[in-house]
Formats: sequence, C-alpha cells, structure tokens
Amino acid sequence: MCQCSNVVVPTRECDLHMSTKQEIIGSLGEKQLLLPGLVLSGLAANDRVKYFFTLLQLAQEQCERPASNPPDLQREREASGVADAGLDGVIAASRGAPGGRCRIPGAAALFGQVLGCLNEMLAPVELAQELGLDGGGDDYRKRFTAAARSARLVRRDLVPAALICALTSGERKRGDSAHLLVMDLHKALNRLQGELSSESVDGARVYGLRAQDKELVRAFMRGLNSTQALKLDHPGLGTTAALSGRQLVLQNDIGTTDAHVLVVHVENLSATLTYSDVHLERLLFFQSLFEKFSVSWEETRSRRESALNQGGIYHLCIGSFKAREREQLAQYLAFLGSRLVFLIDWNRARKRLRAFTRKRDGIAVLKWAADNNLGHMAFLKVGGDVLIYDAMQFAIKGAPRFGEDLRDMLGRERALAFLKFVVRTCAEGVLSAKPDSLIRDEVRAELANYFHSAERDLFELACEHASLLVELASGVRDGVLQLQLAGAEGMLERIAERAKGWESAADGLLNRVRSAVDHSAGAVFFKVLLEAADDVADSLEEAAFHFTLFAPRSAPEDAQGRLRALASLLVSGAEEYLKALTTARYVHRGGDRDDMRDFLEAVHRITAVEHESDQAQRSIKSALLAADSDARGLFVVAEVARNLEEAADALMHSGLVLRDHVMGAVAAS
Repeated sequence: MCQCSNVVVPTRECDLHMSTKQEIIGSLGEKQLLLPGLVLSGLAANDRVKYFFTLLQLAQEQCERPASNPPDLQREREASGVADAGLDGVIAASRGAPGGRCRIPGAAALFGQVLGCLNEMLAPVELAQELGLDGGGDDYRKRFTAAARSARLVRRDLVPAALICALTSGERKRGDSAHLLVMDLHKALNRLQGELSSESVDGARVYGLRAQDKELVRAFMRGLNSTQALKLDHPGLGTTAALSGRQLVLQNDIGTTDAHVLVVHVENLSATLTYSDVHLERLLFFQSLFEKFSVSWEETRSRRESALNQGGIYHLCIGSFKAREREQLAQYLAFLGSRLVFLIDWNRARKRLRAFTRKRDGIAVLKWAADNNLGHMAFLKVGGDVLIYDAMQFAIKGAPRFGEDLRDMLGRERALAFLKFVVRTCAEGVLSAKPDSLIRDEVRAELANYFHSAERDLFELACEHASLLVELASGVRDGVLQLQLAGAEGMLERIAERAKGWESAADGLLNRVRSAVDHSAGAVFFKVLLEAADDVADSLEEAAFHFTLFAPRSAPEDAQGRLRALASLLVSGAEEYLKALTTARYVHRGGDRDDMRDFLEAVHRITAVEHESDQAQRSIKSALLAADSDARGLFVVAEVARNLEEAADALMHSGLVLRDHVMGAVAAS
C-alpha cells in the first residue's frame, strides 16, 4: 500500500491485497489458480464497500440534519463481514463543520477502507485480462486512480460533504463515481464467476478440465479423502484444479499457515510437485513420506517474503515422479493426497513430543504415525504434552525431575513404543468418539505398565547377576578341590579364566542397570543392590586368581579341608541369595504367606553363612599357623580365605539391602 495524505490508497505498484499464500502461488507461475479465490474475495469486498458507502452517507446526513437517535448500522456491519464494532458509534458522533465540511470520526481511514475494497474487486478483473479471459481491466484501473485522487481531499476527520456525495452517487448522468465503479466491477465479477466452472470433483473445485484430467483429480481426492478425517475440525486441505496449457495443475491449501503451499503439475505420465514451507524440518519430513515411490527431489531453496513471520524466510522444494503407466500415476497422486493431512499442525506436535524424548525420536514417532495413517491431531486434541505429563505423574506418583524425559526413565525403545501407543490410542479413540477421560485413563494405565515392566526387567538383570555369583562360587569351590591334585595347574588356570569372564559379565549387568536408572526409588534400589552384589563377584574372582599362584599339593591338608568347607558355604550363600531374589518379586501385602516365609528364610540363611564364614576363616588361620608348609601355599590359602570371607560379608549386605526394600514395599502397599 502507498500513503497519500491521510488516506491509505492502494495503487497498482502495491500488492493486490492477496494473502501471502496467494502471493507465493502466484510466484510459482500458477496465476490461473488464484482467479477463483480472488473472485470470491472481490465479491466479499463488494459487500463491505456498500456498508462503508451507507455509513458515510448517514454520517453526512447526521452532520447536516442531526437526529437524537441515529441508526448505528450494527447489523449491516456484521452482515457485510466488517469486524470493527467501533464503527457503530461513527454516525452518532458525526458533526457538521464550517465550509460545507463534515467532521466524521476516522473519515480518512473510512475512505482508505473504501479504496481497499475497490482494489480487492479490481484484482481478479485485472488478472482475468492478463490471462486473456476478459477485458476492461485497464479502464477500471483508470477509474480507480481518479477515485483515489479525489480521496486526497480528506483531512483526518474532516471531509467535504460534496466529496461524499460525489463518491457515493449512483447516477451516471452526474459523472463517474466510486459507487458506479463498484457497480460495474460487481457485474464484471459476476460475469467472471459465471465463466469459471463451479464443477466439483469429489470435493475439489475444478475449472475447464478434460475427462482424462478429472480422472487424475479423482485419484488425488481419493487419497486426500481417505485420511482427511484425521484433521478433525482443523481448517484446510481445500483443493483446486485447472489447466495450464496442456498441463493439469492441482493446488492444495494444506492448512492456514502462510507459505504452506502445494502445487502439482501433471503432464503425460510425469507429476512434478512444488512444496513450500516456513519450517525446513517439516519439509524434510514431507519428503521422507515418499519412500515407496521413486521421487527425485531437487535441492531445497530458501526464499524471502516480507509478509511472513520468522524473518520472511520460507523453503521450497521440487519433487518429480515419472510413472510407468497411467495407473501408477493415479496411485502416486492418491498417495500424495493422503499424506497432506499429516502436515497440519506438524510443528506443534513435534514440539509437544520434544519434551519427552530426543528431537530425532519425536520426528520418528510422527513419521510412524503418518505411515500407519494415524496422524497426530487427535494427540494434540486430547492434551498433547499435558496428557503425557499426567500419565507420568500417575505412574511415578509425583512430578518428574526437571530435565527428565521418558528416554531417561524407560530407555529409548520403551519410550518410543509408549509414545506410539499414545498417538494410536488418541487417534483411534477420538475417531470412535471415546470420551477424553477414557483415553487419558488408558494412557495412564499403559505407562504404569511400562514402569512395572521396566522394574521386572531390572529384576531379571538382578537374577542374572545372582546366577553369575553362583557360577563364581561354584568355580572357586571346584578350584579348591583341585589344589591337592597333581598336574592341576592347567585346570586351575581354566577355572581362573572362567571366573574372570563371569566377573566381567557381572560388571556388564551392573552397567546395564546403571544406564537404565530412571531416578525413581525403585530403579535406584536395583543400582544399589547390584553394586553391593558386585563386590561379591570381585572377591570371588580374586580368590580364583590366587589359584594360579599355587604349587600343586603345597597347601597344608588341614587348612585345605577347612578351605573347602568355606568355599561350600559361599556356594550355599549365593544360591540362597538367588532364591531370595527370585522369591522377592512375588512378595506383596496380602500375597501368599509361603512366599514371604521362603524369602525371609533365604535372607536368614545368607546371614548365617556370613557368621559361619567368619568362624571358618579364623579356623583356617589357626591351621596355617600350626602347619609347616611352603610359604607360598600358606600365603595363597590365607588370601583365598580372606577373599571368601569378604564375599560372604558382601553377600550378607546384599541380602539385607534386598530385605529392607521388600519389607518397605510391603509396608507401603
């Protein structure tokens, strides 16, 4: 727009009041697609300008012959589509002024509105002339320029009464006027609307298509209509089709976002789509949806449009598809139409998911939702991130810690599986008219199940770790039995090597538990438990290492027998620890009393093993001091005994950690 005096006067050098989306379509060279929309906009402008004419005329009358209760034209304003309720007081506030002038509040702005409506009516007529469909555009522009020149006489709220009469006159014998221009443009618009086909093909507005073109439009609309319900009540997905030379041109408005435009050119067996978007990530997502078709994408380009948000930058890509036959072309167009619904509010859904998992994984969930024809609009409708936060608070019985996401709590695979469940449950629930409250309860229950499942997995890891302790203890006992045998060096080496492998595997399990910690009390417990139990593994592996230092048959026989007893105690203790763990998962308030009894007895025997191991180590020390043996043998027997006693201590500590956790959980349930 250009500023002339106090009146906003649109000129030919200014934009033709098209929306940003229309401007971008025009920049793609598809002006014929703009014409139907511009005609409708022009007809709407005709309604508005007639309201402004009436408003100015009654305001002038109020200035010349004041009435105590003048009309406010509220109903007329609302019917014409003018939203400014402040205009309802203009007539009553108007007053006469010296020199045959009227003081009308906002007079300059009102004249600007009139000229804006004229310009909007003129735009489709000029475009029709450019496309060779109709003439007269140049003459209308000259008449508009003359009307705009007259409007320069307006000074803020002051307007000559004669100017209002001249602009609103409908008598041709008195000369041309803005009112007459409106009347003539209205006729031109009606004529254009009649020339443009109003035919609809499965919901698409089509203009001048041949029979073979309509079949391709039907294919596109078949795909679009197959997923359109997923947008719920969101506006968008309006489709227009026309001919450009020999090409069929399809345009879809997708949603209400500026610069979100899709135009498809179809000629013979080739389809070329041009897609623009202010969000580069959504553009890349859109391209990823076509894996089943060999679409050739040109390098994405960025353009600037001053009317847009985000610095006026939008991104544009072109994808070409060459079909082998017409049926494959129809299949491609149907698939293309079916994908558009997944672009609506995509960026909002991505941001909602980003709060719970990594950015890349959130996009992967949206890709999965599109590939499975579920979409994300129902997820947003039911609550989006609020829905998931509610489920998290329910599952962990409190608010998550700042910065925590589902990936930290459940692990990546479980987090993705849960988010997919949420999207599917929302989509299926909303489409089947389930109450939102029922959908929320289903999401809560599922996440609680995931947390319980994660705890069961941690129990499995703890049991696997305990099984390795049994293997280690049994290996050490076998090594002790080999000590007095001739030629046992090789066997002892193998036992030590196996023990090293078992201890390494136990460390791996501990690290898995550490990485799976979700900072809830339950997960922290498993970390504490396995760290305590890993001390058992370290001590047993150290005992096995000492076997490699023995000279065969060099240990005192009495000490050897006592060492075998101590090693057997550790096997028994490890087995009881495994039994306690296995039983613990079934212990709960109101559960089977036998489970609780078996659990407590296993913990008691672990404690007894620790006490007996203390006595066994002392008796071994006594036997070693009384023996007259090789110093190496004495040293190694003493070290193995010490390792076994340390393992028994760590085993008792692990058992007590397990007991306190189980008893606390029972008391709290």
